Amino acid sequence: MATTDAAIERAAAAQRVWAGLAPADRGRLLRRFSDVVDAHVEEPRAGVRGAGHTIGNARWEAGNVRDVLAYYAAAPERLFGRQIPVAGGLDVTFKEPLGVVGVIVPWNFPMPIAGWGLAPALAAGNAVVLKPAGDAAHRDPAG
Repeated sequence: MATTDAAIERAAAAQRVWAGLAPADRGRLLRRFSDVVDAHVEEPRAGVRGAGHTIGNARWEAGNVRDVLAYYAAAPERLFGRQIPVAGGLDVTFKEPLGVVGVIVPWNFPMPIAGWGLAPALAAGNAVVLKPAGDAAHRDPAG
């Protein structure tokens, strides 16, 4: 529990800096993240060992993470609010970061599911605390 609290505290501090970046900078950093994943797509060891997938499936999963990151790299500059006509005026909505987002990843498709959770959260200016499946499988809930 203390480890989780500490991770959330660090993420909250980092989130304020991350959310303060210009949208173009967040997008650029997400593209760089995608490029790093792309450079390692041929190294599927984690997916093979962690989820029992074939090398081909693990490479596909890494490629999916790369593609999801690349897709969401365009989102920070497109997070527009909406103007909604209402009686007597206009409502305006703004899309703002929520803060720290928790992503819990199951064992069966760990890389894609992590990417599906963290990429849009990061694009929107949130920080992410990711809990991988491996920890869940080997921890005693009572201790």
